[in-house]
Amino acid sequence: MYNGGWSDGESHDRQQRRIPPPSSMPWVRNLRRFIGSGAGLGSEALMGHFYSLSLSQSHRFPFLLSYYSQTLTHAILYYLVHFHFPELETKRILLHIFNEKQKKSAEAGTIPSFYKKKPEDGSISHRVQRLAKYRFLKKQSDILLNADDLDAMWVCLRENCVIDDATGAEKMNYEDFCHIASVCTEQIGPKCRRFFSPSNFMKFEKDEQGRIAILPFYLYVMRTVSLTQARIDMSELDEDSDGFLLQHEMEAYIRGLIPNLAQLRDMPAAFVQMYCRIAAHKFFFFCDPHRRGKACIKKVLLSNCLQELMELHQESEEEVTDTEQAENWFSLTSAQRICDMFLALDKDANGTLSKQELQEYADGTLTEIFIERVYDEHVRRGKTGGGNSREMDFESFLDFVLALENKDTPEGLTYLFRCLDLQGRGFLTTADIHSLFRDVHHKWIEGGNYELCIEDVRDEIWDMVKPADPLQITLADLLSCKQGGTVASMLIDVRGFWAHDNRENLLQEEEDPEEE
Repeated sequence: MYNGGWSDGESHDRQQRRIPPPSSMPWVRNLRRFIGSGAGLGSEALMGHFYSLSLSQSHRFPFLLSYYSQTLTHAILYYLVHFHFPELETKRILLHIFNEKQKKSAEAGTIPSFYKKKPEDGSISHRVQRLAKYRFLKKQSDILLNADDLDAMWVCLRENCVIDDATGAEKMNYEDFCHIASVCTEQIGPKCRRFFSPSNFMKFEKDEQGRIAILPFYLYVMRTVSLTQARIDMSELDEDSDGFLLQHEMEAYIRGLIPNLAQLRDMPAAFVQMYCRIAAHKFFFFCDPHRRGKACIKKVLLSNCLQELMELHQESEEEVTDTEQAENWFSLTSAQRICDMFLALDKDANGTLSKQELQEYADGTLTEIFIERVYDEHVRRGKTGGGNSREMDFESFLDFVLALENKDTPEGLTYLFRCLDLQGRGFLTTADIHSLFRDVHHKWIEGGNYELCIEDVRDEIWDMVKPADPLQITLADLLSCKQGGTVASMLIDVRGFWAHDNRENLLQEEEDPEEE
C-alpha cells in the first residue's frame, strides 16, 4: 500500500539514517566535555550537575529550557544504563572475585606444609641443624639411666617390697612405690623420678590389696631405657633427620650392636658385612611395606624385629638352644644358613638365581606355577641376557625366604597373595584355587600318596576362610580367618599340604614327648 511516496525498504533505511550514533549527538559530546567519564558520580550528582548547567544557560535561550530538561533526562538515563551501571556491576563482580581468592588463600594457609626443602650439605643451615641435633641427643642421653643405675634401682625395689604369702611374689603398694621413688632419687638422682609417676603405677595389674609386682615394673623400666637408647642411636645415624633410616644406615646401626650382643661377639670379621646386610633386610621387609627403601624409626622400635635382635644378649652356652638359634633370623647360625642356601642354589655361580635354580628350594616341593608367579610379581627384569630374562638377586631371595618363613604375618601373606592372585584382580576365585592346587596334586601323586579330589580340597579351603563374598577370597579374608598361612602353604607347597593333611598325627607326636 502506498504510504506517502516511500516504499517499506526505503522508509526503513531512512529511519535508520535519521538516528545518529550516540557519539555524534551534541548532548553526549557536552556530557563528556563537562564531566569526563563520570567515574565516581552518583545519579543524583549527575542530575544536579546537568540541571544547573541548563539553568545557567536559560537566560540566554529561554525557549530551550523545556527541551533541555527532557533531553538531559534521557541523556542521563542513557549514560547510567550504558556507562555507569555496567561499571558498578563490573566493580562488584571483581570485588567478589577478590574476596573469594582472599578467602581461599586464608583457608590454604591453615593446611600444614608436607614438604620442606632440605638444607644443602655444608651450608650454614645444615651445620646449625646438625649441631642442634647433636645437643638434643646428648641431653636425652645424659638423662637416661645407665646399667649401674638400673642395678641400683633393682636393689631398692627388692629391699623395700613385701612378699606375698600366697604366691611368694615380691610386691609393693602405692605407699611403698612412693617411698622407693624417694630412695631411688637420693641414690640415683632426679633422672629416675619420671618412672615413679602415679600414671605408671596404674598401668600394672593389681591384686586385691592394691599391690603390683616389682618385676613387671622393673622390666618396664629396662625396656623403656633400651628403646630410648635405641632411638638415640638410630637418630644419630639418620643423616637427613627425617625420621627414616636408609639401608646403609640400618646396617651401620646393626654393626654397632654386634660387640654388645653376646651371641655375635665371636663373628668372623669377614662375615660382618654380609651379616648386617641379611639382618637389616628383615627390618625393611616388615617396616617398609611399600618398598620405598627407607624404614620409619618409630616402626622399627615398635616392631618384633628389634625385640628378636635384642634376644641375642643372652649367653648362647647356657640360655639358648641350637633350635632357638636357628629360628632366630638374627642369629649367626641363621645368617650362615641363608648364605649357604643361596650359594647351593646358584649352580652357575653368577650371583643370581634362575627359575630352574629356584625350583630346588626346599627340596623341590614348591610348585612350578608358584615359582613363575614369584618371578612375575617380585623379581625385576634383568638389564642383561635378553629382554625376557629374569634372575633373582640376593635381596629378592631374602624377601622370598622371609615370606615363606613368616606366612602367618600380614607382610608375608601379602607377598604370597600377590603370587596366588593369578589374574591380578585382588581376589581368588574357585578357578584360581583349582589352577593353583593342580600342581600340588600332581606332586602329591608323584610322591606315592593316596588319590584325592581337587574339588574337596577347594571346598575345604572355602570352609577354612569363610570369605565375606561366597564367590571370592580376598587378602582381608585370609588375614581375618587366622589360617591364611595354612591356606597359602596348601596351594604352593606339597609339603605344606601334607602337614595340613596329617595335622592330627603331628599334634599327637608333639604331645607325646611332653608326657614322657
